[in-house]
Amino acid sequence: MSESPGEFPYTRGIHREMYRTRRWTMRQYAGFGSAEESNRRYKFLLAQGITGLSVAFDLPTQIGYDPDHPLAQGEVGRVGVSLCSLDDMAALFDGIRLDQVTTSMTINATAAILLAFYVLAARAQGADTRKLSGTVQNDILKEYIARGTYIFPPRPAMRLITDLMAWARSELPEWNTMSISGYHIREAGSTAAQEVAFTLANAIAYISAGIEAGLDVDSFAPRLSFFFAAHNDFLEEIAKFRAARRLYAHLLRDRFHARNPRSTTLRFHAQTAGSTLTAQQPDVNVVRVSLQAMAAVLGGAQSLHTNSKDEALGLPTEDSARLALRTQQILAEETGVANVADPCGGSEAIERKTDEIERQAREYIDRIDSLGGTLAAIERGYIQAEIQNSAYQYQQQIERGERIVVGVNRFQSGSTEIPEAQRIDPALERRQVERLRTLRASRSAADVEAHLASLAAAARDGRNLMPEILAAAQARATVGEISTTLRQVFGEYREA
Repeated sequence: MSESPGEFPYTRGIHREMYRTRRWTMRQYAGFGSAEESNRRYKFLLAQGITGLSVAFDLPTQIGYDPDHPLAQGEVGRVGVSLCSLDDMAALFDGIRLDQVTTSMTINATAAILLAFYVLAARAQGADTRKLSGTVQNDILKEYIARGTYIFPPRPAMRLITDLMAWARSELPEWNTMSISGYHIREAGSTAAQEVAFTLANAIAYISAGIEAGLDVDSFAPRLSFFFAAHNDFLEEIAKFRAARRLYAHLLRDRFHARNPRSTTLRFHAQTAGSTLTAQQPDVNVVRVSLQAMAAVLGGAQSLHTNSKDEALGLPTEDSARLALRTQQILAEETGVANVADPCGGSEAIERKTDEIERQAREYIDRIDSLGGTLAAIERGYIQAEIQNSAYQYQQQIERGERIVVGVNRFQSGSTEIPEAQRIDPALERRQVERLRTLRASRSAADVEAHLASLAAAARDGRNLMPEILAAAQARATVGEISTTLRQVFGEYREA
């Protein structure tokens, strides 16, 4: 094995020393209820030793509805923080200097709007926005494939992504403009090889769109990042991460002719697999998460979130979130795995599995190319069908007892006791609606309307949308109002 860590094609890691000189970023994905409640959780996690924030938004925020929209009823603040204005973003990070933390925002259809809020909140703190560091997920294709929180049809949605990339190139040079996500593909039921293939197929589509929009590949590829799941098959997961890096390096060099070595390095965040956690015997989830996190570390992750043991029951409590973070800290400080750049390199089983996953993933990418590319494959339902078939086969194996899930189809305890879960105050939604009414009463309605009209004009005539989104956000336009303005120009996507 002649290749060393830090050398093309980066099978063994993107840095020569890996964790010996710098640990992975320890994130804990969090956000629920109001901006103030989530702010308290972030400060708690920072005090416990996380090294990066990771923001979860509620479903209305993800799909461009304000808390008073009829379709938002019953969902406000439930699976993430309710955030609809610049004021909410300022409250979310009150007392947290945004130029001193790295922030990951899991947001897609409304990514450009939420990033605008974040930048404006940082400016209000006096931060140099050119030094802001973090990631906005901004990966809309996997929403059509696996998750469903889309707003616009694919092609105008892709325009929003390339506009954000072009704007951030000069305005946010340290910001990762996209986190191309295999996590949700895997959680929907794909195999490890499909997760790699479909994620990289999406990357090909985004890179192609950027080039078609007039961007040089080396001007934006170094700011792309990835997001993968860490599942239960320990050796397969380690191999999966190594295969993804190698395949991506060759794609960028050989297909897109990238010249900057940073363009060919696949940097990724990993999250342990929520779909593997069980409501039965939730303490056992601590073991699952520990092994999954170890696979991510041995596979060379740059950033990691460890799920809490109670996530099959509800949002994590403070105690379970702390325990999940301590899992990462033990891996980093007590196990010694960070002292070797690629501890599994040279293992016959790992090397063979790495080659196998790369070959299978490349075959899928070739098939998608033959269909006309990722957008065409999505429109034909090919990728969705492949994932659905894999998910069905996996569930059938569990039901036939061919695949063992401890506590579910084997080794049941007989106990029905359910631990206390995090609860969302039912009055939250009413308070968020009142807060929104207060905002609308205090701002200049004429100013908002003028900026929304300018945004609509930019959407129609092809200008970059980010300056207009920023101006509307500064005038206190809401997520819902900005999204509705773009809906009126772009239309809404309806799955066939």
